[in-house]
Amino acid sequence: MSTYILGIESSCDDTSAAVFKDEVILSNRIANQDVHKSYGGVVPELASRAHQQNIIPVVDQALKDAGVDAKDINAVAFTRGPGLMGSLLVGTSFAKGFALANNIPLVEVNHLHAHVLAHFIKEPNEDTEHPEFPFLCLLVSGGNSQIVLVKSYTEMEVVGQTIDDAAGEAFDKCAKVMDLPYPGGPLIDKLAKEGNPDAFQFAKPRIKGYDYSFSGLKTSFLYFLRDQLKFNPDFIEENKRDLCASLQKTIVDILLDKLEKAAKDLKVNQIALAGGVSANSGLREGLVSLAQKRKWKTFIPKFAYTTDNAAMIAITGYFKFQEGQYANHEDAPFSRVVF
Repeated sequence: MSTYILGIESSCDDTSAAVFKDEVILSNRIANQDVHKSYGGVVPELASRAHQQNIIPVVDQALKDAGVDAKDINAVAFTRGPGLMGSLLVGTSFAKGFALANNIPLVEVNHLHAHVLAHFIKEPNEDTEHPEFPFLCLLVSGGNSQIVLVKSYTEMEVVGQTIDDAAGEAFDKCAKVMDLPYPGGPLIDKLAKEGNPDAFQFAKPRIKGYDYSFSGLKTSFLYFLRDQLKFNPDFIEENKRDLCASLQKTIVDILLDKLEKAAKDLKVNQIALAGGVSANSGLREGLVSLAQKRKWKTFIPKFAYTTDNAAMIAITGYFKFQEGQYANHEDAPFSRVVF
């Protein structure tokens, strides 16, 4: 008998709902919030208010897209954290109400786990190859940069992570220094394609083990621009493409150097990407090139599953549901990273 899962995602500024039949996606609706662009970043209070407006119509449309009625849903999975507390509370409260109204189990999902398990989403009439356990996943987003050893659907171990800023933060904050609009990461990627990645050199951290650090890179980038602007006020505008290409190359090199070391030490040759920054073309190309050199088997997610979405919440909820890992209605969301 098939299992129908409703997934709810509201960790930041995207309200999303998805419906799955077992491991197969039937629908995935996302409501974006453009209001934050005017502020150069997500405003938590505005985000939570928008979630309140969007959550009901988004869920309703996801159910209609899937051709499923609320009474057909076997369990509701929701993002418990990490994320913005106000945003998480909206999704959590809705999920609890939906579960109570329909007398079905509630499944809480770790947002980071969900990014990793997005690789197991199946699409109708499509034969997609998935990673085999154990595999390493480079999880990179605006708030997290981690190397995760994935042992099973529900067992994961962080073997390396950022000790300060994440790769996504480095992209966005350096973009802001260059006066690029928010979000800056995708714009840097676009401009980098037209620039010389070897035009400028920026600092790379020397951190032991598999951990990351991007604060030094940001400082190096800022001071470099400050010094150049003293002699040429138009330096950024005249060199924007080369700056983006050089910055992107530095961030990708930092990410892949640690990943390569972890894969070698742990003797793992199945490698996956996940998270919003996994949409970056430089990172994707860099991983493919390194994989050919190291004879890795790589898994790169579809663009639709790189950013925050409820499909990854639903598939994670499905695996937890299969193991009877249900949540209590007393469970509160958490804003900080808990892996």
